[in-house]
Amino acid sequence: MNQNAPLSERARGRPIDTDQQDLKKQILDTAEELFADNGYAATSIRSIAEKSRVNPALVHYYFGNKKHLLQNVLERVLEPMGLAIADMKNGPDASPELIARLLVSMAAKHPNIPRLLIREVFLPGGEMQQFFAENMAPRLGGALPALLDREKSAGRLREDSDPAISAMLIMAVSIFPFIARTLAEPVLGISYDEKGIEFLTRQITQLLNRGMTQ
Repeated sequence: MNQNAPLSERARGRPIDTDQQDLKKQILDTAEELFADNGYAATSIRSIAEKSRVNPALVHYYFGNKKHLLQNVLERVLEPMGLAIADMKNGPDASPELIARLLVSMAAKHPNIPRLLIREVFLPGGEMQQFFAENMAPRLGGALPALLDREKSAGRLREDSDPAISAMLIMAVSIFPFIARTLAEPVLGISYDEKGIEFLTRQITQLLNRGMTQ
């Protein structure tokens, strides 16, 4: 780059790699929102590009086709969760509270992801159902029953608890508040700001601790 070139050519010496990462994040953020709001079928690469203020060709360049873009949207959020759950296998604690805090933290940072999962994974005919079941579920929710069974064997989970059902209930109580946000905020008066999320987290963990742990 010409050192005498105007600063408008690039923001004050920002490296090319940083610019590319920013553009990718911008596209992924927009795609996450539009896929959650409108569904995969009704969302076009062009609409994502227009809202991201980039050329559609750039979206194709970074992510290939629309399905690969959706995969990237999910992987960006869920891969770190998979790693965190894998770490629990090697750690001393895989309590319902720890799992719930991980799930709530994810949903708070990416509030569109729970709705996107409902649309494209859990409902019949979802675009990502097979991909998720084969590539993600075994390392996410599918890994939780074994962890909870370990908690049960250690005497930290109720003797009459079923690890698989317990895993499903933890996911439900942690994620559903974000799926229901559209009505929970105006109708129930639940706050989703930082203070509200922390209060919600405490309520969820108290419920789980009282109902599941010894």
